[in-house]
Amino acid sequence: MEKHMKNNILLLGLLFLLGSTAVAQIPEEIMFSMKTGNASTLSRYFSQNVELVVLDSENVYSKAHAEKVMSDFFKKNPPQNFTIIHQGGKDDSHYVIGNLMVEKERYRVYFMVKSQNGLSHIHQLRIERQLQ
Repeated sequence: MEKHMKNNILLLGLLFLLGSTAVAQIPEEIMFSMKTGNASTLSRYFSQNVELVVLDSENVYSKAHAEKVMSDFFKKNPPQNFTIIHQGGKDDSHYVIGNLMVEKERYRVYFMVKSQNGLSHIHQLRIERQLQ
């Protein structure tokens, strides 16, 4: 029994470390900017051209234009919370799937982040209505 408990503790520790590694690949500022609706901070992580899908609008925008699109979205939909449902990745590409809670709706959010020269850049961001 004691050996079994030690194995479980080691396994839980390993899973925790692996989960922490995945989280570390996505800058915390990105998560915080989604939670607070801060388009300015979020846009710091946009690549020079970013694919945005925001509700019914889909396009590839420059970094500056993408910031405006997100700013408009956050003004109309002030976030109350952002929670991560799933995240993963391989090598220098990582993704997050989460729920963005606003006053009367919930949105599914997906974004892909690629790291290059130690810097993280959002290449794709999708915000879709979640059916309840």
